[in-house]
Order: sequence, then structure tokens, then C-alpha cells
Amino acid sequence: MSSQYDVVAVGNAIIDLIQPVSDGFLAEEGIAKDAMTLIDEARADHLTARLSEAIVAAGGSAANTMTGIASFGGKAGYIGKVADDALGARFREEFRAAGVAFDTPARSAPPGTARSIIAVTPDGHRSMNTYLGASTLLNPEDIDAELIRAGETLFLEGYLFDRDEAKAAFVHAAEIARAAGRKVALTLSDKFCVDRHRVSFAHLVAGHVDILFANEAEILALYEQDDLNAAAAAAKRACPVVAITRSAAGSLIVTDAETITVPAVPTNVVDSTGAGDQYAAGFLFGYARGRPLAECGALASLAAAEVISHIGPRPEQNPRALAP
Repeated sequence: MSSQYDVVAVGNAIIDLIQPVSDGFLAEEGIAKDAMTLIDEARADHLTARLSEAIVAAGGSAANTMTGIASFGGKAGYIGKVADDALGARFREEFRAAGVAFDTPARSAPPGTARSIIAVTPDGHRSMNTYLGASTLLNPEDIDAELIRAGETLFLEGYLFDRDEAKAAFVHAAEIARAAGRKVALTLSDKFCVDRHRVSFAHLVAGHVDILFANEAEILALYEQDDLNAAAAAAKRACPVVAITRSAAGSLIVTDAETITVPAVPTNVVDSTGAGDQYAAGFLFGYARGRPLAECGALASLAAAEVISHIGPRPEQNPRALAP
């Protein structure tokens, strides 16, 4: 069946607030560096007040990937939950302006739209404190089956596993895609997310996933290995295509038949927020267009290089403009 969209994603719909800070600020506020920490609304309000000069943008991991697909000239759709509030309206407006189809009904009751307060230190690392709010209240009734069937690939965000209702929606979406003969891609999202849901993730990867995205720490955690080669071997036994990002060392694309080493694209690192999200965007865009895996990896590296060269998790230009 022909597809209307290159990729359709299900994820946490989150507004990002991003501001450069010192390492001293992290210590003062007790923020874990280069990690994602879940916080409550009171803590979110406190940090929002402290980061009064933050850049505000629609975000969330899978949502960022969909804007990346659009930046390549691809067609993307998104399913995620926002509240009927000012931040929710901003999220919807920004996504539609980026060319991403987004029609999930807003939630009229509390809690409010999710926020991720992202502190970026001078070394370009980002430390996220995330209030999940309405985003985790996505449920199976919010899953647009027709939208999923219209996508070449369904992309799922691992962060959704933090609440049972969202997890049920996540699995429901995967079942719809598989029944329609579509590919299913998963990003593990965060090492701490993997640690919380290792058994569920391993089961999902082995039974429902065609393309797995993980960084080195995440794949080691998933398969409880200390050696990357051993973790990659375990991953490829479970999933047909595994993309493992390694920051400045580039990435590996692992299949049962081959391991492809993809170099990173040299760039000045300003803010690493969204690097993995945009890597997935470049890869999935190439995959939807039938490109060889090595070329998918090259597009992924271009997209990651573009986003880390400036503040913010979304591309500012078509990443292919960076190609030599």
C-alpha cells in the first residue's frame, strides 16, 4: 500500500525551554549533568523562573524528529497529547507551521502541557529536567489508526513507557502499524529510561521493532553488557536494523549481514540537545525514500551535525546544505 507520510511518530508532546548555564548553576540546583530527570510541577515552576531568558520551542524527542523529517522535505505526522492552554496552543501552531500533521485533541482538564527545562553548559552538553504533565495522558483512544496506516514507518519514543496509559497507546500504535505492513522504529530515549523498563523494551524490540535507535550507553544498558560489540551482537539478533550513535566517534549501523561505520560530520558543538532526535530524522527520511543503509547513516550524521551547531533541538536549515 502506498504511503502518504514518510514517518508518523507517537511521543511526549513537550515545550522546551533552553538556556545556556554554567556548571556552577547545575551544582547549585542539584541538576544531574547530561541526563534527563523527571520533576513535578512545583520544581518545573521554580526552574522556569530561574531560566528567565530561555529560548522557548515546541519539542519532545519524537516530535523533534518529525520536524527534522520536514526539514529534509519529507512528510511527517505526529500523535501526542497537549493541554488546552497557551503552551499547548504554541506547540500545535509551531508544528503545523513546520509542515507536520498534528491533530491529536487537546486535553481540557489539568495537568498542563509538558515542559522540559534544558540547561546547556559551555561544553555543549544538555541537562534536562522534565515535567511530563498532559503528555503522559495519551491513551489508546488518542491513537489515529488512519494516520499510522498512512505512514511508511511508525516512530516510537521510549520516554512514553513511563506511564501505563501511554505505554498501552504505544503498543496499540505498533500493532496497527504491523497489521498494515508498515515498519516500526523505536528510540530508547535515555539510559535511565532503559534502566526503568529494560524487560519491556527488550520484549518490544524482539517482537515489534524493525529499526532500533540507541546511543552507546543505552544499548549497553538494554543488554546489560560492558562491551559494545557484545551489545550490538545481542541487538542484531533481536532487531533487523540497529543504529548506535557514539557522539564524536560517529555511529554504527548493524544488521545480520553487515556493520557499517558512519563518521560524524565535523562541526562546532554549541548545544547537543536534539542530536539523537535529528540523527533519527535523517536516517528515517533516507529509509523511507529507499536509500541504502550507508546513505541513511550519512543523512543522519548531517542532520545531527546541523542541530548541534546552534541552540535548540530543531533544524534551522535543510541538513543536506551541509553536504560537501
